[in-house]
Amino acid sequence: MLIASPAAGPRSQVVPAGTLWYDRPGERWFEALPVGNGRLGGMVYGGAPAERIDLSESTVWSGGPSPWTADLSPTAREQLPNVRKLLFAGEYAQAQQLAGEHLLGTRASFGTNLPLPYLSLTFDHGSVTNYRRALDLDTGLASVSYEADEVRFTREVLASHPHGIIAVQLTASRPGAISFTARLDGSVFPGTTGTGIAFSGKAVESLHSDGSTGALVEVRGHVEASGGTTTLTEGRCEVVGADSAVLFVAVGTDWDSADPVRQVSELLVAAVEAGYDEVRAAHVDDHSGLMRRVSLDLGGERDDVPTDRRREGLASGERDDGLLALYFQYGRYLTVAGSRADSPLPLALQGLWNDGLASSASWSNDFHLDINTQQNYWAAESTNLAECHTPLFSFLERLGASGRSTATQMYDTPGWVAHTVTDAWGYSAPGTALGWGLNVTGGAWLATHLWEHYEYGGDLAFLRDVAYPVLRDAALFQLAYLTEDPATGNLVGGPSESPENWYVAPDGSRCSVAMGNTVDTVFATAILRDCSAAAEVLGVDAELQQRITAALTRMTPYRVGRHGQLQEWLHDFEEADPAHRHTSHLCALYPERQITPRSTPELARAAEVTIERRQSADGWEQTEWVEANFALFYARLLQGDQALVHLISLVADASEANLLSYSVGGVAGAAQNIYSFDGNAGGTAAVAELLVQSDPTELELLPALPTSWPNGSVHGLRARAGLTVDITWTDGRLAHATIHPAQSGQHSVRYGNHILDLDLTGQEPITITVQD
Repeated sequence: MLIASPAAGPRSQVVPAGTLWYDRPGERWFEALPVGNGRLGGMVYGGAPAERIDLSESTVWSGGPSPWTADLSPTAREQLPNVRKLLFAGEYAQAQQLAGEHLLGTRASFGTNLPLPYLSLTFDHGSVTNYRRALDLDTGLASVSYEADEVRFTREVLASHPHGIIAVQLTASRPGAISFTARLDGSVFPGTTGTGIAFSGKAVESLHSDGSTGALVEVRGHVEASGGTTTLTEGRCEVVGADSAVLFVAVGTDWDSADPVRQVSELLVAAVEAGYDEVRAAHVDDHSGLMRRVSLDLGGERDDVPTDRRREGLASGERDDGLLALYFQYGRYLTVAGSRADSPLPLALQGLWNDGLASSASWSNDFHLDINTQQNYWAAESTNLAECHTPLFSFLERLGASGRSTATQMYDTPGWVAHTVTDAWGYSAPGTALGWGLNVTGGAWLATHLWEHYEYGGDLAFLRDVAYPVLRDAALFQLAYLTEDPATGNLVGGPSESPENWYVAPDGSRCSVAMGNTVDTVFATAILRDCSAAAEVLGVDAELQQRITAALTRMTPYRVGRHGQLQEWLHDFEEADPAHRHTSHLCALYPERQITPRSTPELARAAEVTIERRQSADGWEQTEWVEANFALFYARLLQGDQALVHLISLVADASEANLLSYSVGGVAGAAQNIYSFDGNAGGTAAVAELLVQSDPTELELLPALPTSWPNGSVHGLRARAGLTVDITWTDGRLAHATIHPAQSGQHSVRYGNHILDLDLTGQEPITITVQD
């Protein structure tokens, strides 16, 4: 049984998050180390005798806003009923053709986030010895040190959120030893250089937009050297014989009508006036204040081995639990560095760091709404980074405004809708091709994050002012969009696609458009439920709550197919691609809890069969977010050992030397491995899910603890209903847990088959132990 008692003594000290370190410079982008301040990012190579820092900024977008209805097919509204009629009649091939002709969108000025010129520092060194570079996740400081010409050189790089700049400090053990040339190189869009470290350009390209529209961009650097001489010429800054030097870099764009020149000038003046020591101190205090909320100890620390060799060892079968703990904290670090409360945009496909590959590929470095953008934020709430979730909510308000026009003009409904992809201005029309473009619940899925944030934090003002208007309009769309299935009388969505998969119709044709796709049922159910729950909390819209209750009783139930699998479509179609990476119907298992081993065991087993069939199929498309997904699915199935298999695969087989996750070359048309943020965030979320799971009324401790993690501790994980949780386990069993409530109320705690009902009082922590 579980025993509760008042927590004794002060809360234990949270240990630092860990360090990535290497004994050689980075030669590739996947060896560089990321820094970021929520808007401006850098990839630090740590080279000697030449340093390179690849720069990126979240609002450096090509393209621009267009009239929202201009991206819609003018015949969509008229032909939509005809596509539905054909699908209900079983004329799948005809429906597919008609949908392709009339329901797709256009993207004339859609755009993409583009990389900036990189910062180049060239030094006049001899051969280098005793080299080390590192990224301290706790402080957010990247460092490089080595010896050359009998001098110890050090560099420190940070991306300051308080000051809005990237700063580089260079020091040496001998006075007068610092000499370098700094410049900006390698722009992928047109621009001009100015005196010193200066670039003015326009983010234009012709693959994803019209080649003429895009953000105006200013990049400026300022060098403060102690001693020696500093010379500014066209496009470069040369420092000779300094004792030390500091380089500040600022970036500005005309996003949201800003003045980029004024923006960079003000940032640089403020940073120079503060000086490096003050900038550094403010940065460390700000960054570590978020990172130190959570610590994880799985044992097996190997801090004496470079990180790239540890990852290689894991890939060759070595056990390294400490590396998995480091990977968990790295996902938190990237969330902190990439998404802050005042970030102008949420995390894109590549987060904040742009390698130039996605933006030059067919998919674009944008916001994918059929899993990737959602997965980017799966670790935010559970790992105690709720404010890092905020940019997504601001963006949802923008997307909802666009989506109202799309709902009216395309579907003749109230509310708002968004499909598979969106851009910096809130594109909401369908995509440009069948197979991926007609995902009708992408926006609804994204909007479920609003309710999740409320469930964790309980902020009534947020629910009333930010979340509810978006949830309400998303629910209004679903109520109008859902259609009665003439065969059953149940409600189904459609015409739409199950991202990004195809089925084999009874006549043998390969189709993607259907009625009643399981993913649509999952997120129509979720958004209606969330809206109704929010309305009840706020005491508003009683009639709407009644309409939602009536609709929920008519939703199509989930079905088990001929192979024992959870059906992806309304009918038990064969998959055209059994090895496909997407398993959108399993979102009923995670992030939703509509399927669980305890409440729906038959469906849970069907979900497990789906996973088994996918990964056993010839040519299974293993990629970073898929491995994270499968780890999360198995965590929800309470199978920690199976989840761990996929977590290890994520780190060993789908992450690189710098532990950044990637989408493997050959999948979805990618010519080579392309960095994607979602694997890192998904892996971090999976670790949290192995240790703590929650719903609004129950907290479960160690629900899926892997057997190979017999001893460990975690501090600071968050659970719904405003709970913060510390857990220590020994010999594979709960030793004790301390629950820190932020709200008063009744709650249940589960450990295995033990359940304890608690009456929690806000701010009074309670310790839980097990008594046999």
